[in-house]
Amino acid sequence: MSYKNYTELYLIETDEIVKTIDKNEIVKAIEILDAVRKSNGRLFILGVGGSAANASHAVNDFRKIAGIETYAPTDNVAELTARTNDEGWNTTFTEWLKTSKLNNNDALLILSVGGGSENTSLNIKEAIDLAMERQAKVLGIVSRDGGYTKRNADACVLVPVVSDERITPHAEGWQGVVWHLMVNALV
Repeated sequence: MSYKNYTELYLIETDEIVKTIDKNEIVKAIEILDAVRKSNGRLFILGVGGSAANASHAVNDFRKIAGIETYAPTDNVAELTARTNDEGWNTTFTEWLKTSKLNNNDALLILSVGGGSENTSLNIKEAIDLAMERQAKVLGIVSRDGGYTKRNADACVLVPVVSDERITPHAEGWQGVVWHLMVNALV
């Protein structure tokens, strides 16, 4: 396929996502974020791989532009790798959140291609379980079927699958589109 044809195909798929993404879930997430901000709660953004890089960028935007105290555990590579080495990957987020005293004024924003499951991204699954236990809100921007995040979130934006070959680039690209929308709606 030529670069021109690939570009056209990718943008056609992007247009399909624009037309089919659930706008009501985006609004619901914005309302929850506004409530977190008004209660002086904190936002913890969790992602692995490319979604971890997105989490780092989103922290800046939610803090600087939307005025919400926001953190990404993956920004502290020393703690992340120490916890992975000493305690195992599955608990990297939960132990970080426990130290941060996650509570019912706070929220998690999960950025993930698949949303986690009993077999993949177990650190995300366990963080969601902790959030539910502590009555913190759970938000997500995910794709595929949404996984554990979609099944347990208070609001979850599902990036529609328009191409099996391009699930990850669309999911991670749309994380940026949606969080930028949410941040700027809160201004």
